[in-house]
Amino acid sequence: MLPVKRSCGDHEVVCNSWGRTSSEASEVVILERCWIVEFRSKPDVSIVLKFQSGEPDLYLEAASKTDCESWAVALGEANSEGLQNKIQQLRRLIMEIKEERSSDEARKFLPSSQVDSLGEPQFTSIQRIANEPKLEFSLACKDLVAATRDRKLNTFIQVSVVHPAEHILTRYSSTEIVEGTKDPLFLTGVTFPPEYPIYEETKIKLTVYDVKDKSQDTVRTSVLPDHKEPRADIGRSFLGCTTFRVADLVKSKEQQLTLTLRTSDGGKTVGTIEVNLVKMGELEDGETDHVTTDAQDQKCALVHECTATEGISGKDSLPSLSAVLKNPICKLYRFPTSDNKWMRIREQMAETTLSFHVPKELINLHIKEDMRRNQELKDLGELAPHWDNMRKSVIAHCDQMLSMYQDTLAELGKHTGSSFKSSCSKGEKTLEFIPINLHLQRMHVHSPRLKDALYDVITVGAPAAHFQGFKNGGLRKLLSKFEAERRNTGYQCIYYSPENTAKAKEVLSNINHLQPLISSHADLLLSSASQHSPDSLKNSLKMLSEKTELFVHAFKDQLVRSALLALYTARPGCVLKKPAMPRNSAEEGSDLQHQDHPSQIKRQDSIPHHSEYDEEEWDRVWANVGKSLNCVIAMVDRLLEKDNVSSTKEGENDPSAADCKVFHTGGDWYEQLYPLVITLKDCMEEVVTRAKQSMAFVLLQELACGLPQCLMLTLRRDIVFSQALAGLVCGFIIKLHAGLHDQGFLQQLHTVGLLVQYEGLLSTYSEEAGMLEDMAVGISDLQKVMFKVIEAKSEDFLPIITGRREHYVIEVQLPAKMFELLPQEIKEGKLLRMYPVLFNVGINEQQTLAERFGDTTLQENINQENLELLKEYYKLFTEKMPPDCLPHFQEQNDLKGLLENLHQNIQAKKRKNVEIMWLAATICRKLNGVRFTCCKSAKDRTSMSVTLEQCSILRDEHQLHKDFFIRALDCMRREGCRIENVLKNVKCRKYAFNMIQLMAFPKYYRPPEGTYGKADT
Repeated sequence: MLPVKRSCGDHEVVCNSWGRTSSEASEVVILERCWIVEFRSKPDVSIVLKFQSGEPDLYLEAASKTDCESWAVALGEANSEGLQNKIQQLRRLIMEIKEERSSDEARKFLPSSQVDSLGEPQFTSIQRIANEPKLEFSLACKDLVAATRDRKLNTFIQVSVVHPAEHILTRYSSTEIVEGTKDPLFLTGVTFPPEYPIYEETKIKLTVYDVKDKSQDTVRTSVLPDHKEPRADIGRSFLGCTTFRVADLVKSKEQQLTLTLRTSDGGKTVGTIEVNLVKMGELEDGETDHVTTDAQDQKCALVHECTATEGISGKDSLPSLSAVLKNPICKLYRFPTSDNKWMRIREQMAETTLSFHVPKELINLHIKEDMRRNQELKDLGELAPHWDNMRKSVIAHCDQMLSMYQDTLAELGKHTGSSFKSSCSKGEKTLEFIPINLHLQRMHVHSPRLKDALYDVITVGAPAAHFQGFKNGGLRKLLSKFEAERRNTGYQCIYYSPENTAKAKEVLSNINHLQPLISSHADLLLSSASQHSPDSLKNSLKMLSEKTELFVHAFKDQLVRSALLALYTARPGCVLKKPAMPRNSAEEGSDLQHQDHPSQIKRQDSIPHHSEYDEEEWDRVWANVGKSLNCVIAMVDRLLEKDNVSSTKEGENDPSAADCKVFHTGGDWYEQLYPLVITLKDCMEEVVTRAKQSMAFVLLQELACGLPQCLMLTLRRDIVFSQALAGLVCGFIIKLHAGLHDQGFLQQLHTVGLLVQYEGLLSTYSEEAGMLEDMAVGISDLQKVMFKVIEAKSEDFLPIITGRREHYVIEVQLPAKMFELLPQEIKEGKLLRMYPVLFNVGINEQQTLAERFGDTTLQENINQENLELLKEYYKLFTEKMPPDCLPHFQEQNDLKGLLENLHQNIQAKKRKNVEIMWLAATICRKLNGVRFTCCKSAKDRTSMSVTLEQCSILRDEHQLHKDFFIRALDCMRREGCRIENVLKNVKCRKYAFNMIQLMAFPKYYRPPEGTYGKADT
C-alpha cells in the first residue's frame, strides 16, 4: 500500500517523496489490478495509473525523473500477483542452486545402506521385469514459442529428478538438439536403470532450452560446478519448464502425458510436452513412416539410455560377468531398415575389474620369480673372484628392481574407486602397469526377420610405457639395439643367445614345477603300497612315470652340458687351459651355431675346458634318474604278479630289474618299494642341484652383459605386457561367455585356438612411433599366453594367473552350469592357444607428416609381418575345422578373397589406407576372433573407429537404410556410449580434435559439429 494525497478538483495527487514526512496522507489507495499507462508530458514528472475496477485514474507526480522511474518500478511490483510470481521465480532459482549432481554423476547411485537411511521403503516401487530399467520414456514438444518471430528454434530438454525424501533437484540427462522446428520430436529417450532410486512419488522436471549456436553449446559438453546453472549468453536460452509425478505417467491409461510448458514466473504458456512411456521389450513392427513423419529432417535416431549389465548376456552368466564388468552405460537406438521396418540396437560400454586385477596378479608373479632367481644366483656356490664380483653386482641391481615391483604392488593395493585408468593418468608411475581406458564396447542388434546378433570390441589405449618415455624409441627398437650391443661386449661375460637364455628359464621353470609333483606322486605310490591296493598302485605308478619322463626329457638339451662346463671353470682354483677346437661343433653347445659372428666364436671358445673335468659325469647323473624309475616299475610289476616267481630268475629276464639288485618279492609292499623310491628321489635331487646351478649361471651371464639396461628393458616389457594381457583376458572371457552355446566356436577354440586382432590407429611420427614399437612387442608376447577353463569352486570368479615370464597360463573360472556346456577336451583342462595379430594405420595429422616428410616403414613392416601370421592361422583353421562352423554373415565374402584383398592393400602402400583395418576386422569376425581397437588413449580416434564399425555392420549385415547411415553415425558419436567415455576420462563431452586436425582425417572418421574442440582436462 502507498500513502498518497489527492486534490478534489482536478484529481491530481501530490505525494510525498520517499523518506519524507512533512505532510500526512489524506487517503490510502490499494494498488491491486492496476497498471501504469503513460508518463505525462509536462514540465513536472508524472505517471498515470488505471484500475480494472473502473475507478478514476490516479495521477502521481514526482519531484524528479529519477524518482518517477523508481516509482514506476515499485508500483509495478506492488501487488499480490506480482509478488506471487516473484516468489515462484525465487523458489525455482533455489531449486536450481540446490542441484548437487550433474548428469554424469547421476549414474553413481546411492549405496544400499544410504538408501535405507532415507526411509525409502515408505515409497511405492515401480513394477518392472528383473534386470530391466525401472522407467523409460520418450519426449516431444509442440507449439513452442520463440523469443522473436523470425527465429527458428534449436531445442533440447534437460531432465532433472526431485527425490521425494530429499527434495533436492538432481540433473539427470539431456536429449539431443533438434533444429529448426517449433514441434521437435526428440529421438533421445530417458532411462532409469534398475539400481536408480526412483519411485511413483518421485517428481521429474523437464526444462526446454533454445540453443543459439550448437557448436558453442557448452552446457551439454562440459561438467559444471554442482551449484551453478550455465548462463544464457553462452549458447542457450530458457524457454519453459514443467514437472510431473512418475505415478501419473505409469498409471495413465494411454501411458502418455501432455504437459503445459510455462515460463520461469509460471505465467506465460510457451508450448506443450508429450511424455510417452516406453517399454524396451516391445519392438515396433510397423512401418517407419507410421512411427514418425518428421524424423526425416532430424539428425539422429531413437536413443534410450540405461545401465542394465545383463540385458543381452543371459541370466546364467550374470554372476561371473558381474565379477568382471563394472559401471556399464547403455544406449538404445532405433533405426529404419531398407524395407522401412524398425531395428533396435542396444549399445553398451563397461569398464572391467581386470584393469587392476590382472596387473596385480602379474606383479606378484614377477616378485616371486625374481626372488627365486636371486636365490638361485646365491646358490651357485663359491665362484672365482671375477665371477663372484659379477654375481654381487647383479644381485644388487636385481634387489633394487625387486623393491620397485614390491612398492608398485603396495601402491596398487591401496587403490579404490573406479575400475579403469583414465587417459589423464597415462603418465603416472604408480599406474604404469594398468591398461589405459580399458572398456568393453558391445552392440546388440534386434532387427525384423533376422536373428539377434552381438558385436564386441575391446577398446584400450595402446600398451606402452608412457612413464618411461619414448625419447629413444619403443621396445621393438630398444631390444634390437640391446641385442646387437650385447654381442659386441668384451670378455667380462659369456654370450648366450636370447633363445638359449629363454631355454634356461624354461628348464628352471620345469624343475620348479616337476620336482614337487614327482615327489608327491612317489609318496602316493608308497601310500598305495602300504594299503595293498593294486588299482591305486597302478594309477600312482602311471602318474609317477609320466612326470619323471617329462623331467628327464627337460635335460636333454645340450645347453645344460655346456653350461655345466662353463660353471666348472668359473670355480675358484680351476686351472684354465686354452681348449682345442671341438670335435663336433653340433655337440659343443648351441651358442656355436652363430658362425657368422667371429666375436661369438672367440668368446665361446674362451670358455675353458679343464683336463680334470669329466664331461660324461652329467650323462651318468642324468641317466640314473631313468634307471631308478625302471627299478620302481619293475618292482611294482613283480608285486602285482599273481604267481610267485623266483626273484633271481626274474632278474635274469629283466635287465632293468637286474640293475636294481632286488632278489626277493615277498613281505610288505611298502618295505619292498621304499628304498627304490628313496633312491629315485636322491638321483632326482642331484640332477636338480646341478641343472639349477648351470641354468642360473646362464642367467647370470645374460644379466651381467647388459646391466643396467637389461633390467630396465625387462621392466619396460613387463609394463607393456601387463597392459596387453589385461585387455586379452577381458576379451577372452567376454568371447567365451558369448559363445558358450556355439558348438562350432568351442570346437575351434580347443582345436585351433583363438584369433585376437588388434586395430592400431597410432601414427609413425614422434612419440607415437615409440608407442607403436612398444605395442607391437607387447602384442607379440601374448603368443606365449595359454588359457585354461576351470569350474569355479567359490563365488570368486576372477581369473587365476600362473607361470613365469614368457609362459603364463590364465585359468578362467565358470559356474558349474556354464562349465557343463563346454566340450570334454576343455573341461579336462586342455590349454587354449592365442593367435594375436596387429594391423596399424595412422589417421591423424601426425601421420600426414610421417607420410610426406618422415618414415612409414615401421607400420609397413608390422602390417606385413602380421599378415603372414593371419595367413598361418587361416591355413591351420582350414586344415582342422569344417567351414560350416563359421558365423553366417549376410555379407558373404570368401575368406580367401578377403585375405588376398588385404594382402594387396598392404602392398599398395597407399596413404591412410583405412581399408586395411576394415578388411582385417571383417576377417577377424568371420573367423570368430576377438576384436581390439587402440589409439593413444582409446578415447577420440578409437571412438571414431568403433562407431564407424558399428554403423558399417548395421548397413552390411542388418540393412540399415542408406539415408540413415550418416545420421546413425552422428547419433552414436553425439549421444552414444563413446561421448560418455570421453566424459569419464576428461570430464568434458568433447572429442579432443580441432578443425585443422580433422582436415587431415579420412572423411568417415570426423565427428559431428559441436562434439569436438579444446577440452580443459
